[in-house]
Amino acid sequence: MILLQSHCRYLLQVLSTRVQNLEKGVELDCQWVEFDDVRYHIQNPNLVLLSLSLPAPPPETVFLGGLPQGAIEAIKAAYGVVLQILDPPRDGFNLTLKLNLSKLPPDEEQKQALLVKIASIREVVQGAPLRVILKQLVSRGVKSDLNQLVSLVHRPNESFFVIPQAEKVTVIFPMRFKDSIDTVLATSFLQEFVEARRTPGLNNAPPCLWSSTPPQELNGVSDQASSANAGFVSFVIYPRHVEGRKLDRTVWSLSTFHAYVSYHVKSSEGFMHTRMRRRVESLIDALDRAKPDSEKSEKASKTEQNRSFKRTNVREGRSSFNSR
Repeated sequence: MILLQSHCRYLLQVLSTRVQNLEKGVELDCQWVEFDDVRYHIQNPNLVLLSLSLPAPPPETVFLGGLPQGAIEAIKAAYGVVLQILDPPRDGFNLTLKLNLSKLPPDEEQKQALLVKIASIREVVQGAPLRVILKQLVSRGVKSDLNQLVSLVHRPNESFFVIPQAEKVTVIFPMRFKDSIDTVLATSFLQEFVEARRTPGLNNAPPCLWSSTPPQELNGVSDQASSANAGFVSFVIYPRHVEGRKLDRTVWSLSTFHAYVSYHVKSSEGFMHTRMRRRVESLIDALDRAKPDSEKSEKASKTEQNRSFKRTNVREGRSSFNSR
């Protein structure tokens, strides 16, 4: 299975090209949309400005100043003086950053690592609330919000739920799909996904459960927020899953889990369509080869009957020969 990369490849390409041509006055104005309706806009009227638009939050999810809780602190901790937050952001965006590319480290490896980190701005901003909760799990500090349901946005007007506890964190995803075929494929995929977790080689992976009905942890949540046509997936995260470098990978994998499932559902659908087309083509070839010989002979006789010959006498033949 393919895991989605945390950094935006197009943004990384734009930034790398810009760094290589700092002394040239190349105008820059690019806009694009990533999966789950995350929009980017980068331009350089005077300085390089990077704007980010996040999915619209549902009613049960609260944004502070247009951003997830803890996003401002996460940006300052991750980027330092290289990025500066502009307030207010540009119209139509949740966040606008001013990039000071002249303050990148001179070492090439460190410079590339920081560019990759800047291209991962979505992970830093959107995963900030979940990162705070998982850090508390690692530190095992005293938490006042134990067993309190937290709603986090991950798609337009859709959220997933996090329940922090003393020794673990439970993450629940209501899986929704608009297309009926996608719903059937996703349900089958998720059931197999849960079964694969039980294989001996995945003993250290987070426990995973699937159910067609809402788990008990979602009692009290509105019907709209807890509705799902492909079931509910629950992950149980323990401290060993978020220790050290595992934290960033766990945050990104959970934040984009629905996109991960959607990607594999669409890939499976395309693969099946290709197989069906090939099967139909092979059946048509078999039918063509199975036609009886009588049909072939009839076609040949019709072709011969359509041919016409004009008989000429000896004099006409000689005159036509002499005229050449």
